Amino acid sequence: MERITIGHGSGGKLTQDLIKNVFFKYFENDILRQSDDSAIVEMKSGKIAVTTDSFVVNPIFFPGGDIGKLSICGTVNDLAVNGAHPEYLTCSVIIEEGFLLKDLERIVKSMAETADLAGVKIVTGDTKVVEKGEADGIFINTTGIGNMIRENVPGIGKIQPGDRVIVSGTLGDHGLAILSQRKELDFESIVLSDCAPLNIMIKELLDENIDVKFMRDPTRGGLATTLNEIAQEGSFGILIEEKDIPISEGVKSACELLGMEPLYMANEGKAIIITSSASAETALSMLRNNEYGKDAEIIGEITEENINKVCLCTNYGVTRIIDMLTAEQVPRIC
Repeated sequence: MERITIGHGSGGKLTQDLIKNVFFKYFENDILRQSDDSAIVEMKSGKIAVTTDSFVVNPIFFPGGDIGKLSICGTVNDLAVNGAHPEYLTCSVIIEEGFLLKDLERIVKSMAETADLAGVKIVTGDTKVVEKGEADGIFINTTGIGNMIRENVPGIGKIQPGDRVIVSGTLGDHGLAILSQRKELDFESIVLSDCAPLNIMIKELLDENIDVKFMRDPTRGGLATTLNEIAQEGSFGILIEEKDIPISEGVKSACELLGMEPLYMANEGKAIIITSSASAETALSMLRNNEYGKDAEIIGEITEENINKVCLCTNYGVTRIIDMLTAEQVPRIC
């Protein structure tokens, strides 16, 4: 049998075969093997963080990743930027009748490899199959649970004027990778998605007691929208320097050709990290020693001026306001 059938979602033998031969094959661990309706896991004492997300990206395979890898990275990173160390994930999938079994296995294998890379376990899940035409191939939902790394949890209330704004690497790679694949655009250089688990890199910062004030991953809406969300929740302004913002030549060239702005392009393997001025250079050095932070840069600072606004100092010395994204540039990027 090469394709998913309605019978695979019936709860009977075909469902059990699918769970055993595809999901358990790659997600194997002692907790999942219990096959209970919920997972009983041991957590350290103290606060835990919980997040959930659904992934409906189109196309499901793209340069540098796929919907499976994306689902793990997205959930792990949401925990990490809140100062948590991810421990356990759940995995629920909705599969359209007729979906290729080999593609499902490829996705599940990718999820397992990424979870292993991030050091997390997939401990429970659910599978549903819908009739052809009632979904778009496959949708994935993941929930993550993690332990807080330290008591001093990063938060917007800790941000003060003078703090520095760091991005952990080049911007816009994921959005452009999805767009080029969907529209079959042939650029001179292939841009790969930056999809990656950032939890280990971030944990290194927090373990060293770097004075991290706040973190967030700039996914939908990109850097500009995420910075605006931060500024509007606080009582400060943000000033960033165009010359310091890391953007690959491939993304720059493609955005110039398409008339798009890299600052609004989606990212799935980058973090915005706000630290005290005294800790910024140390944090930058530590990030650059990690594979996923080698292109990190300090791009700006928190200011007392232009409260609730994000301003960009351009390469021409002109300062202008950067607003939130008001329309969806690249739909279904996660």
